[in-house]
Amino acid sequence: MHGAMISKAAQLGRTIRTQAGLVRGEARNESGVLAFKGIPYAAPPVGRLRWRAPQPPTSWTDVRDALAFGPACLSSLENDPRPGPRSEDCLTLNVWTAAREADEKRPVMVWVHGGGFQFGSSANPATDGSQLAAKGVVVVSFNYRLGIFGFLAHPALDAEAPSGNYGLQDQLAALRWVQANIAAFGGDPDSVTLFGESAGAMAVGILMASPLARKLFHKAIGESGAFWDGRHGPLQSLEEARARGLDFARRQDDASIAALRAMPAEQLNATAPWSLARDHVTQAFSPSIDRYVVPDVPARRFLRGDQMQIPLLAGWNSAEGFPFMSQSLPHPSARAFRTAAEEMFGRERLADFQELYPADTDAQARASAAALTGDIVVGEQCWQWLRLHRASTRAPVYGYHFTYTSPYTPIASHVTEIPFVFGTLTPQRVIGSTRPPAEADRALAQTMMDYWVNFATRGDPNGPGLPPWPAYDASDVVQILGSTIEARPNPCADRFGFLGSFREDGVLPARWRSDGKAGLST
Repeated sequence: MHGAMISKAAQLGRTIRTQAGLVRGEARNESGVLAFKGIPYAAPPVGRLRWRAPQPPTSWTDVRDALAFGPACLSSLENDPRPGPRSEDCLTLNVWTAAREADEKRPVMVWVHGGGFQFGSSANPATDGSQLAAKGVVVVSFNYRLGIFGFLAHPALDAEAPSGNYGLQDQLAALRWVQANIAAFGGDPDSVTLFGESAGAMAVGILMASPLARKLFHKAIGESGAFWDGRHGPLQSLEEARARGLDFARRQDDASIAALRAMPAEQLNATAPWSLARDHVTQAFSPSIDRYVVPDVPARRFLRGDQMQIPLLAGWNSAEGFPFMSQSLPHPSARAFRTAAEEMFGRERLADFQELYPADTDAQARASAAALTGDIVVGEQCWQWLRLHRASTRAPVYGYHFTYTSPYTPIASHVTEIPFVFGTLTPQRVIGSTRPPAEADRALAQTMMDYWVNFATRGDPNGPGLPPWPAYDASDVVQILGSTIEARPNPCADRFGFLGSFREDGVLPARWRSDGKAGLST
């Protein structure tokens, strides 16, 4: 009997039948949450399956232990310090549920991890789903192929099937697994919210604009990302992605795809490293317009109303640029910053730029460079996501701006909202803080979890006891998630409007690519 066919009287225990076989999870924790880890959602993408669409997992006959996270996918980040095993065989997922019976149809929240499509995994302690599951949703997280394994495009691969976006195809496969199996865990396959942060949020936006994702999820949450735009413009074109693949093969002694498939995974991975100093949009193996998963620039799809017409909650943090300063405009001095800005935005727009990003002193230039970096890499595209979706759908849209700081979180940097969303309150190491959380931090985590769970349940974050969160409209009011939680006009509107004015038909200028071309050889 398949999981979706379990009788209504079935009590939910540690052993659950999926379509591929029985899995045994951890015993219920003190909050009544069952955890199932390391469940294969696709066949190992190794050997002849390297650079192919994900295939169904092989069935098993015995009960399979689902007690430990599967290995992370191989990371392209140079000297990645993150602990834990890594393998090319990495397509597994995890489920947390507090359902007591299989027919409860709880809302499902599917998490897509970030990491620039180059690193990261579903085993991050910050994204443990137990706390959210205790609030009434079923939480799923998964691994997907990264770097060269997930995003190599090449004409020889196109002879087999559209190449380039295998990592995105993995995400679609995980969502199809949810559709086929989540009812057995007490989840509702007709109420799936896809949520993610950074590259994970960008995957949410990309998939909202993908015809292949329709009906696989029904609500969307994006934290600090939207379209996979960057300082050098939008994601890679079909031609750019294939040129990168050809260039890579040439540098491996003109290796054929067969030879590259035969290369040991660790050796192959070592030939395509990536660092935070390079634009992960245009200077890495990352999502491209393959005309299959991604038919066009996502922002253009939203501009034309071709995206999924579903509820959206999205926002950005006040210090997004903190981890990305190696990609910022040069700013050793105020003069250097102004010169770089003039080259990027044009002499005729320099006065407008300087009003919004002043550089009268070197210190002011440093602050403006940080603000500009955060705006270009994250903020402006999140704002566009809200605006374009609101303009072309009747579905509800909600925007936020995360500004919260405390001794536990001294900077509202990129990624710092994640431990609040999951209620894990793990150390904020990205900003160099290991201070423990205090009562105010725990209170914000409860509020944010309630907002997120309410949205996953009803498409509306509001609920009893929570500060009112108005829907996003033309007034550009967003919910400030800070020491005070309240709705206010978007404080970044003028800066975002300036950057957005350079978009034509939803697309950032092609000339911004010019200083990114050096990254072709990765």
